[in-house]
Amino acid sequence: QVQLVESGGGLVQPGGSLRLSCAASGSIDVRYALMGWYRQAPGKQRELVARIYISGIEDYVDSVKGRFTISKDNAKNTVYLQMNNLKPEDTAVYYCYTLKGSDYWGQGTQVTVSS
Repeated sequence: QVQLVESGGGLVQPGGSLRLSCAASGSIDVRYALMGWYRQAPGKQRELVARIYISGIEDYVDSVKGRFTISKDNAKNTVYLQMNNLKPEDTAVYYCYTLKGSDYWGQGTQVTVSS
């Protein structure tokens, strides 16, 4: 089994920053897994925000390029999403994701960008 637990969401003003964390446990080692962050805004479909491959290659949706950075801490078995220069349109529930035979998702963490 795989467990993913997100944290770090909250309310932030436009232009602010947040760092989301995804602690992975169970039968998963983030060094050897595709890890990603998705988000879902009210009334919209869930969309890929960023992912990091086993090779270390990173991939971002165009709307967050240059503002968000995905990274891994192998020792902590944790994946991060550093979000800078946040905009109101970044408001969503953010989910951690991995693919290991099947899809695994965290419970989500709310990010609200508002003045």
